Amino acid sequence: MEDAVTLNNSGIALTEANRPFEAIPLFRKALILEPENPFLWLNLGIAQQKTGEYQQAVESFKKSLIIDDGLTEAWHSMGLIYYEQNDFETAAECYLTALSFTDNDPKIWNNLGVVYFNQNDFEAARGCFEKSISLYPQFYDALYNLRDTCRELKDWRAAAEFERVLSTLEHPAEIHFFPAQDSGLK
Repeated sequence: MEDAVTLNNSGIALTEANRPFEAIPLFRKALILEPENPFLWLNLGIAQQKTGEYQQAVESFKKSLIIDDGLTEAWHSMGLIYYEQNDFETAAECYLTALSFTDNDPKIWNNLGVVYFNQNDFEAARGCFEKSISLYPQFYDALYNLRDTCRELKDWRAAAEFERVLSTLEHPAEIHFFPAQDSGLK
């Protein structure tokens, strides 16, 4: 008989290999064995999110949060879904809740900044991108977003400096934390 740890590890490997449809049944089997494990619910939600099953993913994330309301990755993942659905208010609430548990995650600060940028709150966006960069100075996406935000604020000197810094960095090949959408932000 397979145990929950083995099923979870196999599910994670499949999800990371871009095979989330194969991972979902493994997480469900693991949840039969350990229904109160918040990480299993989280991992199921991430796999569901990758398949585009957003409503099911949100339900899985909520179940993980009932068990452990401080699971910042669940708050962050829900924020991503709400952002993708153009529900910027709810996305911001999810990111702010995640930050209330850990304020040192540059991805969350960047993504909150993207929400503010899309709401045309450029000063708030700038503050988020600056916080993200203070935590991870070589974070390409946050630097890119900060450059664009400075352009919106007509702070040409800062925009030029961030453009200079960007030109010294190699763009990462990894998946962006947010889809670019029409805003031009990464």
